Amino acid sequence: MFLKTIHHNYKPLITSLLLLLFTSFVQAQKRTAFDLLTPSEGATITLELDLTELINSKHTNQYFPGAITTPDGKMMKVEVRPRGKFRRRTCETPPLKLKFSKKDLRAAQLDTFNEVKMVIPCFNDPQGEELLLREYVAYRMYEQLSPYSVRARLVRVIFRDRHVEQDRAPVYCLMLEHKEQLEARLNGHITSLFEVPDDSLQTDQTALMIMFQYMIGNTDWSLADGRNLYMLLEKGSNRYRTIPYDFDFSGLVSAPYAVPNSETGIKKVQQRYMIAGHIPKEALQQACRLIESKRLDLLEWCNKPYMPKNIAKGMTTYLESFFQLLQEKSIEQLRPKGDLR
Repeated sequence: MFLKTIHHNYKPLITSLLLLLFTSFVQAQKRTAFDLLTPSEGATITLELDLTELINSKHTNQYFPGAITTPDGKMMKVEVRPRGKFRRRTCETPPLKLKFSKKDLRAAQLDTFNEVKMVIPCFNDPQGEELLLREYVAYRMYEQLSPYSVRARLVRVIFRDRHVEQDRAPVYCLMLEHKEQLEARLNGHITSLFEVPDDSLQTDQTALMIMFQYMIGNTDWSLADGRNLYMLLEKGSNRYRTIPYDFDFSGLVSAPYAVPNSETGIKKVQQRYMIAGHIPKEALQQACRLIESKRLDLLEWCNKPYMPKNIAKGMTTYLESFFQLLQEKSIEQLRPKGDLR
């Protein structure tokens, strides 16, 4: 009788818990606007807006009304604004933020993560597209190494400029997941931090990030001020994971406007400089072993069909020089004296 009473009293609670778990599972499985726009590598979308006026207003945060035709032919309203700092000042067409209506997303049975970032070729010529493809490879290589990464997907975009009623020729662009979606996917919270103590970092994952940045020749990041890093604290953890983004200043990309971190003393971005702070050499060595184990998978990203052969060869050679360094030198020899943070 006692057991029956307990079962009877807890039945509503058990039912509620099961319903909550089921709802959470369904929500976790929901597709997002990011997924809708990137069903496959190189999928084609059309973005219609007053692109001329947006470019003329690229130093503002003004939103412009637009419409996107997705790879499956559906049209959705979207608001578009310029974003970024350096590239907004430098590029002919700035990076964009796309903002969907949450109501429209719900109607399409999508999750309500309504912002997606788009990177457009910096220059309206073949070089601009090649630089973007190089940066895409960097994003995908890091995703190959760690789930604690920003998802980047390649799309072909036809820009329909309402200002002149003309379509631009299709170009490759990058879709990047917004940090709110990144937080939800990794079950954590991104915080702006300065001078993060070493004992507050997830050591192995930070070491992997450091060795990856060294591999691609990137010094445009910093643990001291969180530059070009998301500092993610997972629920239930007291250590931050460092998630890198923006690789256009790396030697692998070799953008014509890129310069190395002035504190490193190196003269060009193609030179490598390790910024390891106080991360133990054992953690860095373990990161090197992981990267070495993924060598062929990483190099494969340089040789995709969309990559011009001469660019693929140059990128492969640059990465091979990193693996050669690992064979010839120890971490102590690679790590400069007076290491930066």
